Amino acid sequence: MAGARQAVREARRIVVKVGSSSLTTATGGLDADRVDALVDVLAKSSGPGNKEVVLVSSGAIAAGLAPLGLARRPKDLARQQAAASVGQGLLVARYTASFARYGIRVGQVLLTGDDTSRRAHHRNASRTLDKLLAMGALPVVNENDTVATDEIRFGDNDRLAALVAHLVRADLLVLLSDVDGVYDGDPSRPGTSRITEVRGPADLAGVEIGSAGKAGVGTGGMVTKVEAARIAAAAGIPVVLTSAVHAADALSGEDTGTYFHPTGRRSADRLLWLQHASAPQGALTLDDGAVRAVVQGRKSLLPAGIAAVEGDFTAGDPVELRDAGGRAVARGLVNFDAREIPRLLGRSTRELARELGSAYEREVVHRDDLVVLEP
Repeated sequence: MAGARQAVREARRIVVKVGSSSLTTATGGLDADRVDALVDVLAKSSGPGNKEVVLVSSGAIAAGLAPLGLARRPKDLARQQAAASVGQGLLVARYTASFARYGIRVGQVLLTGDDTSRRAHHRNASRTLDKLLAMGALPVVNENDTVATDEIRFGDNDRLAALVAHLVRADLLVLLSDVDGVYDGDPSRPGTSRITEVRGPADLAGVEIGSAGKAGVGTGGMVTKVEAARIAAAAGIPVVLTSAVHAADALSGEDTGTYFHPTGRRSADRLLWLQHASAPQGALTLDDGAVRAVVQGRKSLLPAGIAAVEGDFTAGDPVELRDAGGRAVARGLVNFDAREIPRLLGRSTRELARELGSAYEREVVHRDDLVVLEP
């Protein structure tokens, strides 16, 4: 464990995610004391000569509840967006004022799923975050709830934090909530104990993980946090999952929370976005030979290997690649519109080039824009 915590202490660029329940009152509205307490910890860790910190913060919708006279988080998307519109301004204003006590500037970055599944968009997000850090500002990232729809939403900021950690090439991800780690049972019951380290999925086999937070103002729960930790760990990023009140201990490498060891290596940024953040706009059914070429051979998908197409998508959209039985085997960014593909089915690129022109002598999905899904 000492070596793991040493990696935490040596981390130079850190993404910290905090949930709504750690920032707001149970009835909605920001809790200024809680925000200031978190900022105190982050400000002491960041700055010249210290760590670079990116804060992924929930709380926009929760902060907008009380000002709009809402007793609880609404279930319909329109009122959630309205609450986010009011609350996001209050949230970033609170952070701006609180960090100003330490002379730290804050930069707001709002993202949607569309911003992360499209290469040009996520390159822009990466450049913006890097430049903010280089100029000494502390980025505050949130999902853009005011315009996000059910189809493009991240669904929770835990997963967003894992993806942002990969995007900014972070050395560490810290997930803060109202629970101080992963337990081997219901933490409110006697006899349960905190799981201090997770080296892989086997360490959590048989552990029942709760799906709802205690405060009722967020969308996540321990399930989303563990999933986010797995995403980050699979991308080579260590994770500490603990409660907000233990944030200082987590950042200083003390034995707090649950530590997730890296389980994989870093991959191309957009492939992680493609696998975990994109919403497929359609599907291509592959013949058996194409499935083998894509999954086992890591080859590009050519028109000759496609048996069917469904959905309404345009070039550059993410699509699912399925086998003959309908099982999704991969996901990729398609190079043609949906209306173009039917006339390409089962045909060689050379034949298509002769008939339709050189623009059609290319892959439907290039291997560099394709990620194979786990079975």
